[in-house]
Amino acid sequence: MKSVGIFIFDDVEVLDFSGPFEIFGVAGKQGGKAGYFNVFTVAEKPEIAARNNLIVKVNYTFNNCPIPDILLIPGGGGYKPDGTPFGTRREMNNSELLEWLKSMNQKVELLLSVCTGSLILAKAGLLEGLSATTHFKAVEQMREIAPHTTLLPDERWVDNGRIILSAGVSAGIDMSLYVLSKLFGKDVANETAAYIQYDYWRI
Repeated sequence: MKSVGIFIFDDVEVLDFSGPFEIFGVAGKQGGKAGYFNVFTVAEKPEIAARNNLIVKVNYTFNNCPIPDILLIPGGGGYKPDGTPFGTRREMNNSELLEWLKSMNQKVELLLSVCTGSLILAKAGLLEGLSATTHFKAVEQMREIAPHTTLLPDERWVDNGRIILSAGVSAGIDMSLYVLSKLFGKDVANETAAYIQYDYWRI
């Protein structure tokens, strides 16, 4: 069984992290089986307020988080009317997060991002020379902060081998199903998509 750590933060987009959490959480559990993944959340503090004030108590913080096989960085956020950044736009300048992410990147098997989570990866210097996608409203900002990254905004997900990124919000579900197919085969991905009745899955 592999482990999946999902980093969350204040103002994270709910579907960005809950969609992949559901995919990895139910994969392989049909028919009473044990499943393929142990999924947990991690944050800088014990409790966060996601978008629309969904309060989440996390499983781990930076101080006690085990090293997962797969680490996922979701997105969500923007700028308030007065220009104050929130969500990923705040977190992408969080030096403690960036250092933790760079350290984790050296240890995990796969590093995933959903939506504007790509901005955090870019600010950590992890997308240099790679290809990426992101939320359609963040493409120009990605171009500015990651000039040496090839942007593929029309792609639902982009696979660099070990670092895989998805476009906005619901695209994280597709990327997670793709990762299932990459690790365990197309049949596992199809079975999981059928179980959650996600009729849009195509590969």
